[in-house]
Formats: sequence, C-alpha cells, structure tokens
Amino acid sequence: MWPILVCSIIAVAVFAERLFYLHRATIHVGEFLKGLSNLVQRRNFAEALHESAGTPGPVARVIHAAILRHDMPRSELREIVQEAGQLEVPKLERFLGVLATIAFLAPLLGLLGTVAGMIDAFAAIGAHGGYAGVTELSGGVYKSLLTTAAGLVVATPTFLAYSYLSSRVNTMLHEVERAGIEIVHLLKDSEALSGIINFQQPVEKTAAEREARLER
Repeated sequence: MWPILVCSIIAVAVFAERLFYLHRATIHVGEFLKGLSNLVQRRNFAEALHESAGTPGPVARVIHAAILRHDMPRSELREIVQEAGQLEVPKLERFLGVLATIAFLAPLLGLLGTVAGMIDAFAAIGAHGGYAGVTELSGGVYKSLLTTAAGLVVATPTFLAYSYLSSRVNTMLHEVERAGIEIVHLLKDSEALSGIINFQQPVEKTAAEREARLER
C-alpha cells in the first residue's frame, strides 16, 4: 500500500505541473501571427523579436528563432524552424513517461499485494492444522482485495491523465508546425514585397526625370 500511495502522490504532482505548464504555453496562434504580420510587413523586426521573446510557449520560441534569422533563404529558414520545433518536443513531453509508468506499475503493485494477502491466508490455514475459520482468513483476504482495488484506483485516473496530456501535447506540436510554416511564408513574402517596392521607386524617379528633360 505504501508504494501505491507514493505512486498516487507522484502522479498527482506530475499531472498538476504538466497541466500548469501547458496552460501557460498555450496561445492563440492565429491572433499572435496576425499581430506579428503587421510588424513584419513594416520590416520592424526589432519589435517583432521583442513581442515573440516576451510571449511564453514553444510557438513563440519557434517564431522568435525564425525572425532572428529572417534574412536567410527560404530553405535554410525552414530547416531552422524545424530544428527549433524539434527542440521543443522534449520540453512538452517531459514527465509523461512517468505517468505512463505509474499507470502500468500500480496494478502490478496491487497484484503483488493480492499475492501477499493470499500467502497470509494460506499461512493462517497451515497454522491451524488445515482448518481455519473466517476470522483467520479474513485478514489475508482483506489485504489482497484492498491492494488490488488501490492499484486500480491509482492506475485508472493516471492513465486518463496521461492520455489527456498526450493529446494536449500533440495539439501543441501541430500548432508549432503550423506557426513555423506560416512565419516562413510571412517573412519571405514580406521580403519579396519590399523588394518590389524598392525596385519601383527608382523607376518612378527616372520617369519624372525624363518628363523634366522633355519639358526642357
């Protein structure tokens, strides 16, 4: 029972810590990218870096890594985003293995308690010459049933907690991938637009000069 109790305490602590971490790391990707798009289109990368650095979570860190190297080619920028996303995977999956282990270990500990209880019951029968009443057997049977129930009580919610956190992690990984793809497109599209604008300005100036020369 003591190992099962320790497992339950660890499971509750891990679930609370992971739930709090994922809650803080969750942001609305669409709104965040919409706010950054205005800064990127104005080529205000300093403020965009400040916004991404001040936002917690893996999505903001991946976007920050992309903006930090915005002048690189599209292919290299994609590799940077992928590497930054891969670095976030261990942080998101941290301690999930502990929950999975407890979910499998708790029933085994309960089964061990069941075997120990049955050993006590048969020991009581042997101590009374092969004849034992309900009173002598009740202690061992009670121990076996109690440990089995305790193991299942700990394992069931722990497995549900593991499944829930795994789904949250998978959802966040999809958001990280989506944010990486969109920030690469946003940076490169804004760069192309800026190049077009810079190319058109001298053309307009040259046309004005030609008109002035014609007037002369």
